[in-house]
Formats: sequence, structure tokens, C-alpha cells
Amino acid sequence: MPQADSVAVNTASRPLRRDAEANRLRLLAAATQVFAEHGLDAGVDEVAHAAGVGMGTLYRRFPSKQALIDALVREQRLAVLALATNAAERKDGGGLHRFLLDAGQLHASQPACLQRLWGRSDVDPDSLTQIRAAIAELLADAQKHAAVRKEVTTTDITMIIWSLVAVIEATGTQAPNAWRRHLQLQLAGLRPSEVELTEPPVSQAAMTRVLGRR
Repeated sequence: MPQADSVAVNTASRPLRRDAEANRLRLLAAATQVFAEHGLDAGVDEVAHAAGVGMGTLYRRFPSKQALIDALVREQRLAVLALATNAAERKDGGGLHRFLLDAGQLHASQPACLQRLWGRSDVDPDSLTQIRAAIAELLADAQKHAAVRKEVTTTDITMIIWSLVAVIEATGTQAPNAWRRHLQLQLAGLRPSEVELTEPPVSQAAMTRVLGRR
């Protein structure tokens, strides 16, 4: 009998776990919407209302507003990492192009305010390290196949991504595909050329300091 009771309890708890995950996803979607519409100063009560759940449910999933922001940032960083990892499977020099296009599409598909969440959270630093490593691999492969000029560095690629985000934020719904032309221009500038680059790249140390202020 004790074993049967245990099985019954475990079985009964499974739908609750599914409900909890559904609530978590609903709250993340609502937070994305609320922060995009009202800024990062919006209250968690607005998020709960948009998600159609009570404050108790919100706090069970996310004990604080920072925990909610951390969860949003983690989801986005993992999505970017997945794009970089998938693109790195290509070994024909085209993976970097593929990643930048996919990253632009990811950013364009999400409300602009979500991009500024990165500077509000130090969550999951390992994912950032992995993203940088994947970008370095993509860049090395592109340079190996003469698709990108040799003097380009990983910090240059990071700043291209930042510029894409800025274009997406600036153009919004008025010119939703403007970022694609901007990326085409950036990619054209990455190709090997006899034109000398007179300015040195931003160092990784400087980039780390910049990231700390974002």
C-alpha cells in the first residue's frame, strides 16, 4: 500500500509540473510584451496581469523582478548560442554570414526593449563565453576560406551585432527590413579588399569594460 500511495502522489503531481512550466512560459512572454511597451521600469504586477495569473503564481516562478529579467536574458543568450553553434557546423566559410543573418532575424522578431535587458543581468556568464568562442570559430573559418579579410577580429563582429540591434530599434515597424540592407553593407565591408583599415580593432579588454556598462 505505501508504494501504491507513492505512485498515486507522483502521478497526481505531473500535471502540476506541466501547469508550472506553462505558467513560466506565459509569464516570460508577458514580461517581454510589458517591458517592450512600458520599459524596464514596469512593475511585475503588470506582467502578472498580462499573463492572466495571480501575483502568487508569479512569485512562485520568479521570486523577484531581477529573477524574471535573468530568465529573459538566459533564454535569449541560449537562443543566440544555438544559432552560433548551428552555423558553426558549416565548414565552407559561410557560417559567419549565416549566423549574422539568423541573429538579425532573432533580434528583429523580438521587441526592442528585450535587447537592453542584457545590461541589467549577469546571469549565465558561461553562455557569453560560449557565444564568443563560437563566433571566433565562425570568423576563423570565414577567413580560412577568404570570405572575410584577415584583419577582422571577434570584437568587430560583436559590434556588427550591436549595430544591427541599433538599426532594428531605430526603424521598428516603419522599416522592419532595414536591418537586412545594413547587414548586406556590413558583410560587403568584411570581404577581402585592398583598402587598408587604418583604425585598430577594439581590444577584448575594452569590449569587456563596455559590456559591463551596457
